[in-house]
Amino acid sequence: MDCALCVVPAAPVRSKPSHKFEMVNQLLFGEGMRILKMKDKWVRVQTVPDNYEGWIRNNMIAEVEENLLFGSFVSTGLLNTIKIGEMTMHIPFGSTLPGFKNSQGIAGNLRYEFEGPFFNRNEMKPNCDQVTHLTRQWLNAPYLWGGRTPLGVDCSGFVQVIFKTMGIDLLRDARLQVNQGMNIRKLRDTQCGDVAFFRSHKRKITHVGILLSPTQIIHASGKVRVDTIDEKGIINTDTGNRTHSLVVVRRHW
Repeated sequence: MDCALCVVPAAPVRSKPSHKFEMVNQLLFGEGMRILKMKDKWVRVQTVPDNYEGWIRNNMIAEVEENLLFGSFVSTGLLNTIKIGEMTMHIPFGSTLPGFKNSQGIAGNLRYEFEGPFFNRNEMKPNCDQVTHLTRQWLNAPYLWGGRTPLGVDCSGFVQVIFKTMGIDLLRDARLQVNQGMNIRKLRDTQCGDVAFFRSHKRKITHVGILLSPTQIIHASGKVRVDTIDEKGIINTDTGNRTHSLVVVRRHW
């Protein structure tokens, strides 16, 4: 099966092979995918490691060997600059740095230099200070369905990218993420970094956020914001209205 990497800052992944269809996901620079099908200038891909499928334009990817699909290094500045020859590219928080060593890397035929902040996922030991620092950088980022960058993000994309930088791979959607991790029965027993899931009136999982404490949650709802949480769910700190009904809390370390 052919493999490829995203070689633009953030590539839209659509439900069908046309720009007029819904963006269901974004791939960040350096993230990997398996090629499932090709149609004109569109490619149906399955992203790595979360196995999410959708359509992406072929000019946004570069074919690579399979061993380059799983990068260990990720950028941690909100916006990071890489140098490609005499050109520059600005890549977002959570981008993968493929083939990275001694400030240089390679993604397919693209060779780049990077000297910004990064984490080595293989050496990460998540903790509360780390969670607080990483998440609060995103405050006021606008909500965008399918988005995974500080310029536009949805609730599960926010959680997924934050945990990616800490070396933990989560699935793409809240309804899938809810099946990962260890269940925490009582809100009072939760800790910073636990992931809380919420339901709609139809009792389906439709929302997710990261706990900063047993009484505070940071989540993408209209924008990335910090709100109050209790045993029943989220209370908007601006209006005092209850906005989401709590279902379960999961822990990943």
